[in-house]
Amino acid sequence: MFEHRGQPVIGRAAFFMRQLRAVCLAGLIAAVSLLGGAAGYHWLAGLAWVDALLNAAMILTGMGPVDTLPNDAAKLFATFYALYSGVAFLTIMAVFLAPLVHRLLHRLHMDRDGDDAGQDTPDR
Repeated sequence: MFEHRGQPVIGRAAFFMRQLRAVCLAGLIAAVSLLGGAAGYHWLAGLAWVDALLNAAMILTGMGPVDTLPNDAAKLFATFYALYSGVAFLTIMAVFLAPLVHRLLHRLHMDRDGDDAGQDTPDR
């Protein structure tokens, strides 16, 4: 997916396309997570769709629930959705930041002439 450290840094246009794909994938993960959470709150807690979406968004972003939950099934769903949301948030951020961090690290490991700076050579 990314170039090896011995390869040159990709151009800006290719990098922007890589970053766009990462943003789209992160957005897809967030949208699916949000939709699943809203559906669970709607069907298990009996919340209106807008209220269910609000609760799912607040849990997914780590802010906490908004509405009180009426039954044990809804509370169990909220428990597991909160655990899932923590992992989903970290995954979303990793997917979003991976191209940026890779490009930064790749640039830091390149010499000015384009050779790999990480290789051991006797004259260094």
